[in-house]
Amino acid sequence: MSRPLRAALDKLRAAEQGRLPGSALSKAQKTTLDDFARQTGAVRREPAGRGVIYHIVQPTIVEHHWRRLSPVEADDLDAALPDRATNIGTRRDSKGARHGHAIQYLLLKAGGGYPIWHDDQGHRLDLRQATDAQGAAALAISADNRWSTEGDLWLIENQALFDRLDWLPESTQASALYYGGHLSGLLLDWLAEQPRADRIWFFPDYDGVGLGNYARARARLGDRVSLWLMPNWSTKLAHYGNSDRWMSSREHFNSARRALSELDEADPALALMDAMAEKGLGLEQEAVWLPEPE
Repeated sequence: MSRPLRAALDKLRAAEQGRLPGSALSKAQKTTLDDFARQTGAVRREPAGRGVIYHIVQPTIVEHHWRRLSPVEADDLDAALPDRATNIGTRRDSKGARHGHAIQYLLLKAGGGYPIWHDDQGHRLDLRQATDAQGAAALAISADNRWSTEGDLWLIENQALFDRLDWLPESTQASALYYGGHLSGLLLDWLAEQPRADRIWFFPDYDGVGLGNYARARARLGDRVSLWLMPNWSTKLAHYGNSDRWMSSREHFNSARRALSELDEADPALALMDAMAEKGLGLEQEAVWLPEPE
């Protein structure tokens, strides 16, 4: 289904007397509407001053094609339907318009101590109990909930680090959150809405993508989030680092470096980026378990 044609016909049908100035259309929409006019004769393009006017001359044909593109009108659907269901009804495509989810499910494990999550409704999640009993816990988050905990919250990119938390620094209380390399806008919004933990630690792969995600987190959370550097990171970068990983994400690295340029000079993230750029190497976070080179 042609998105530009649907958008063009939507504007044309809504225009007064079915007459729409060409300036109201994007280049792609004008191109596809011109093709539609030539093929069907249902729309006429007429000169108007320095531009053009599109005019519906055979509304029955226009409506027939419109229904092929849009089976039902949005106003005829329940406003409470999920976006993807509405998109199928109005565009035959679940991703044809806004299709994000209002809820995200966080996968959490207890690190050190006995972290408890709670909200303002009196609900309580004993993360240690859930981790010991079932391996992990899931927490549904949305923009309006108030879940939070005491202690540290660790954002972890790769599953191996989430499976085994023996690399975590000794901490009286810690929750580990597996974000799987995709730091969603909904998660960032949720973290920024209110303090969710005493401290947030961000531990990604040391490459352009990982640092790009850290830059996004830093932009939203400020000093509440810090990049964690594994012990002996500098020697491990030199010994175990990968030049292909550096090169494949170099563009992301440069963008992240610009975004993080305002950090305090003592911030360890700057030292990491300097070393990566100097050596032309990236380092995956599983290197945290490897021995320090002699």
